[in-house]
Amino acid sequence: MPESVLVVGGGPAGLEAAHALAELGARAILVERRPVLGGTPDESNYAALTPHLGSAQEALDRLRARVDHPNVELHLGSTVTACTGSVGDFRVTVAGPDGATRQVEAGAIVVATGFSHFDPGRETQVYGYYEFPDVITLPDAEKMLSEHRFVRPSTGEPPRSVAFIQCVGSRDRRLGNEYCSKVCCGVASKEAIEIRRLVPEAKVYIFYIDMRMYGYWENEIYWPAQEQYNVNYIRGIVTEIVQRGDRLLMKGEDTTMGRPLEVLMDVIVLSVGMEPSRGTREIAGILGLEANKYGFIRTPGEPMDPVSTSVPGIYVAGAAAGPKDLEDSMNMAGAAAVKALGAIRSGAAAGAAGR
Repeated sequence: MPESVLVVGGGPAGLEAAHALAELGARAILVERRPVLGGTPDESNYAALTPHLGSAQEALDRLRARVDHPNVELHLGSTVTACTGSVGDFRVTVAGPDGATRQVEAGAIVVATGFSHFDPGRETQVYGYYEFPDVITLPDAEKMLSEHRFVRPSTGEPPRSVAFIQCVGSRDRRLGNEYCSKVCCGVASKEAIEIRRLVPEAKVYIFYIDMRMYGYWENEIYWPAQEQYNVNYIRGIVTEIVQRGDRLLMKGEDTTMGRPLEVLMDVIVLSVGMEPSRGTREIAGILGLEANKYGFIRTPGEPMDPVSTSVPGIYVAGAAAGPKDLEDSMNMAGAAAVKALGAIRSGAAAGAAGR
């Protein structure tokens, strides 16, 4: 029974799982649909990581370097198309970039297919994302920040005023996304700091339902954004965005003061939440994994076992299981790697004992 583990997904969680398996002496077979490794942080051009503001690309480079390992077999531009067998003896069909397929054998599987950013066009267009070029999303802002600039897309000029709108696609019963996406408040605060550094004369506002900072983020990013960078946090609800001249008029309510709100902005950033990625939905079907009510992979052993799925020998790491930050994802990856290898070795020991 070979100590081989299939890792599906080459983002941070998948890279960490593959590295952990390789260091433990197992063979990691890493399958990534894109031609490059790095997952969503790479695909969405993340600039700096929350909350420490270290370079995202430098962090990804370190993760990518660690899978340059004799025990890691890479399949880029590839997808899993079929799977048979059970723990200790999975037989998985992998389609390569040229369409050719091959079968790989693995004793266990780790799913790390990540998440997708919410499409704000589904929010009944009250925010005008596809209508106004100066309404952008957190990933759109990240792309500019990764290029060390922040401008109005419509003019290419530095903005005088920037507003973030929180919980776009999260905590919304109408959409079915009743959950908090966990990281959006921190990412918005991080981006607000970066914008103030690049455009110190710009006024930056964050409009929120509740600011949800957890762990050390309160002191690491929330208070510094206000006290060092003068970011303005306003508890309020935005109900409509319309064009007013060459600027954007935000309409809503200041819920702290209980009064209507109308303000002009140059750029509005929608803090979009997490949803299951297409890859997560597809791999769940292929592997026969149960999904939770939101479409993420269900982990029935939570909270004591956050990585085991409904299928023995198959584990999940990172945001394929629901909204996670990078720290959660890395921790889950290590746990999934250990559980996967443990499942193989337990099966091998049982088989030896039965002979």
